[in-house]
Amino acid sequence: MEETNQNPISGEDVLRPWQSYNTVYTTAKAGMEGVDKEKVQRIVYEMSKGSKYFENEERKEAYVKKKIDSMREELDKFTASDLLQYEKIANNRILELEETRDLSRIWLHVDMDAFYAAVETLSDTSLRGKPMAVGSMSMISTANYEARKFGVRAAMPGFIARKLCPQLIIVPTDFEKYNYYSGLTREVFQKYDPNFIAGSLDEAYLDITNFCNDKGMSSAEVAEELREGVFKSTGLTCSAGVAANRLLAKVCSDINKPNGQFVLPSDRMAIMTFISSLPIRKIGGIGKVTESMLKGVLGITTCEGILQKSSSICALFSRSSADFFLSVGLGIGRTDTPELSQRKSISTERTFSPTDDGSLLHQKLVDLSENLSSDMKKEGLSGRTLTLKLKTSCFEVRTRAITLANYISSCDDILRHATKLLKAELPISLRLMGLRMSYFDDGKKGAEIDPKQKILSNFIVTQIPSSIEPLDLPLPAANSIAISSAISEEPCYSGYSDMEFRNRVDSADEHENMGAARAIILTEATESAESNPSPKSKEPISWINDYKCYICGFEIPPDLMEERQEHLDFHLAERLQDEDWNNSGRSIKPNGRMIGEEHLSHSSKQRKKKQKGPLSDGKHIPIHAFFTKTTQNS
Repeated sequence: MEETNQNPISGEDVLRPWQSYNTVYTTAKAGMEGVDKEKVQRIVYEMSKGSKYFENEERKEAYVKKKIDSMREELDKFTASDLLQYEKIANNRILELEETRDLSRIWLHVDMDAFYAAVETLSDTSLRGKPMAVGSMSMISTANYEARKFGVRAAMPGFIARKLCPQLIIVPTDFEKYNYYSGLTREVFQKYDPNFIAGSLDEAYLDITNFCNDKGMSSAEVAEELREGVFKSTGLTCSAGVAANRLLAKVCSDINKPNGQFVLPSDRMAIMTFISSLPIRKIGGIGKVTESMLKGVLGITTCEGILQKSSSICALFSRSSADFFLSVGLGIGRTDTPELSQRKSISTERTFSPTDDGSLLHQKLVDLSENLSSDMKKEGLSGRTLTLKLKTSCFEVRTRAITLANYISSCDDILRHATKLLKAELPISLRLMGLRMSYFDDGKKGAEIDPKQKILSNFIVTQIPSSIEPLDLPLPAANSIAISSAISEEPCYSGYSDMEFRNRVDSADEHENMGAARAIILTEATESAESNPSPKSKEPISWINDYKCYICGFEIPPDLMEERQEHLDFHLAERLQDEDWNNSGRSIKPNGRMIGEEHLSHSSKQRKKKQKGPLSDGKHIPIHAFFTKTTQNS
């Protein structure tokens, strides 16, 4: 059996508690290489101790520790023969993944340097050369490179940043300004790749293969020219990374920040050498929690370690998760260009200082309604399902939803229904509020979204077998809030079950939060008044063992709160958009879950298929009802 790293707490850690205080602080960001990490940890610990933030961090740490202990126990149960079998599985998967390696494309990832701070400095030249950050005393969105030398960084409370750097200047955010400059950069990007993928306001992925071939230029020359074009257009600097796929290109763009570039040759040996010593935290998609689990359970700290512990990874994680980790160890990432697809949802949210002032909260809701309505009208969208997201001053996250009889997009309509959802929660002290609209009518109009818009299916490989037998899965405790099963003239209000969330860790440059949840249960029953009740719409969406989606089996750790919410919205939108299909007797669309033949137990393969249809006596629908016999991506 492979050795694991138990990481016991030493006596020195007890004397210096900040050393074991697992905050979001990390030296992974550019410009923080020489920072005294222990000093920053100590100050963060001392300034946070006793606060709601501190209590929330302790809850998150307790959950992660429990999860690590559980995975260790599971690993200890495997015999040598079990691990040998998993080693064969891992070796086969590595060979299969190697066959997918594509070195024919040239991807460029461009990342603006301290974007928000740079824009503010451009607007106010007196800030140049001074440590400054954008945000508030509650939370910082980004910090310039002068401030990073003191340990100040994004996702850090402003009062802690001021303790680290007393002379720090904090400038309030101005998203209208950032959107303007982001638009200027995208005009430059389009010259090199009309179908570039916008990762956020300040970063993008470009496939420059055709441009290099047509212009007879090297990738390094194109990167240099693009960076110069951005500077001439905006007065802002950016960094670029060039590699054979998007995963590696993003890593490369961070190497020579700020205002630099790095080109990784499209050669397997060069890629394997580059990736071998790379810390796993440098990889997009591996945040603090995943890093803690890989390190705490298997002692993995570098990408090379993933391949060395491949058998244990295949034993502990699902097929999709194991494939992701193995792909990281091999330096294999996405190289395809996204196709046009239907948007599932659109959302907006804002963080602010904790407040229980009802009038102030209502004004925040007005602003959010205006933003959401504006974004929807730009894309010609109208929706029926409105979701209100709330984060309390204790960092608990709640979501409340309403399904309407008619499609809406106006600010007045959105505000009217959002206000009803908020009033049901008052009195309450909040630090974040957001609105999300889903179940669009664009399916009837044939509207399509920009190919640069990322959706859940971008991250899932669909491989549905030709025949799927029913799987008996346990239903969760019935503690969700039931909803009316018919839509009449009145809207159907719904509430997701109360959740204890924690902040989410996101490795994106400007946004870093972390979250954890005990359980998410959504009971949604939305039917046309003329149609019969559909068993599918009454089926609850829940997380089996706090980890696996009951509907499709896709595994999302509880800490990834945003991903879980988007996953639930994905299923909810599918259900609602299937309403017309169900009325005409059509089958249910595939939900995009990658299922391997080996994941079906021998006993389940021997069972006869059960007849689909409404069930009685409180029995749940067999899971095969949610799959269709096809190999097409949904």
